[in-house]
Amino acid sequence: MQQDLPQDPRCEKSANTNAKYAIVAQTRSSPPPNESPVLITPPHQKRTAAMAFILLTLFIDILAIGIIIPVLPELVKEFVGGNESKAGWYVGIIAATFSLMQFFFAPVLGALSDRFGRRPVILGSLFGLGVDFIITGLATSVGWLFVGRFIAGVMGASFSTSNAYIADISTSENRARNFGLVGMMFGLGFIIGPALGGLLGGISLRLPFFAAAGLSLVNWLYGFFVLPESLPPEKRSSTITLRSMNPFGTITRLRAYPMVLGLAAAFVFSSLAQRGLENVWVLSMGFRFGWEEQTNGWMLALVGLMAVIVQGGLVRPTIRRLGERRTVMFATTVSCLAFLGYGLATQGWMIPCIIIFGSLAGLAGPAIQSLITNTVDPAEQGRVQGALTSLLSLTNILAPLIFTAGLFRYFTDESTPFRYNGQPFAGAPFVFGSLLLLIALGILFRVLKRFPAKVATETPAVAATQEVAN
Repeated sequence: MQQDLPQDPRCEKSANTNAKYAIVAQTRSSPPPNESPVLITPPHQKRTAAMAFILLTLFIDILAIGIIIPVLPELVKEFVGGNESKAGWYVGIIAATFSLMQFFFAPVLGALSDRFGRRPVILGSLFGLGVDFIITGLATSVGWLFVGRFIAGVMGASFSTSNAYIADISTSENRARNFGLVGMMFGLGFIIGPALGGLLGGISLRLPFFAAAGLSLVNWLYGFFVLPESLPPEKRSSTITLRSMNPFGTITRLRAYPMVLGLAAAFVFSSLAQRGLENVWVLSMGFRFGWEEQTNGWMLALVGLMAVIVQGGLVRPTIRRLGERRTVMFATTVSCLAFLGYGLATQGWMIPCIIIFGSLAGLAGPAIQSLITNTVDPAEQGRVQGALTSLLSLTNILAPLIFTAGLFRYFTDESTPFRYNGQPFAGAPFVFGSLLLLIALGILFRVLKRFPAKVATETPAVAATQEVAN
């Protein structure tokens, strides 16, 4: 645990209660003197196995998404007779459909997991994703692709439940490290997924979808037999209402936690910048440096590789040394400078250097997640994570419209008065992203200053009381 974070007495109480239950359980399961003792798996081993499964689940989900990235546009183009312009429009609408479904269903799955437990929601989502990939692989028209991405958006909203599961099984000492491992799984998935998708797509455009379906269904079958429930009945929400599943209502729920609300605001600006980068990257690099698919692929693989290195090896020692708060500020500052570098770079060789430097920005996510999950009551974790996923989905919807259809289109038009290095300013979207991150940095500074060196588990009532006191 970080030295600047005081020990929460409620955690001590919970630990004592758990110890009491463990003693009672061992007493009840103790065999008669003449019988052989029954081996009981220690709780920490169960947590380790559960963490391994959740990480595998997230990796397979991201791998499955990465697998279809190179082939989905080609499949759409095949359905519309090879018209690239028309295919691009459909691909954009399909992507928006996916994000819209995530926005509306993330709080639904989060609330369901708070009420009925994490296990049924996670397993149901895995099975649904497997079915979705089969439908997409068998699609005979663009309409069926819409159906497939609709289902994928609904089932993909379970990321919030997986985050809540990790919060359930983590301790204050390893919480940030565990969320760092989540980032590492994302990086691995985006390194291997597109490469594997391109390889399989060279054989058949539909083969990657069936491969993704197989991965999801095998993971579902494995989890059905080995995944334990992480949220005990006594910690579950007692009721579930339509209001709690309203995505906008779930976001307003963050007001019950003043510190989390501030962190969420910074999260929105940061996520909007990151999603914008992902959407405009290929277009901008191709326009400025003449990069083709292969070069962009290698650069994006470098991004994923650096994410694995940073999130897998640097999160824990950095947070241990700097603390969660200083880590968030440092990483967001790095991200702001990296975006500015992407926007102002004049030579292609500068980009990989900026990628390596900017990878340190990956320290921010686990640190923010740790701050948030340490602050929120256990019975509210699913709803809060659902709200964050809904906010992320909103940025996924807005980013292509702002960065690609808006800024990139305007600043690369020959009639634009804004030029840089003798050509249209195709790096403008990255500079705008840097400004968004600067705003996020200001919000973080204000929030962390207002709530100094205190991250304790709060109920909404306690948080509201502290808000009045402040």
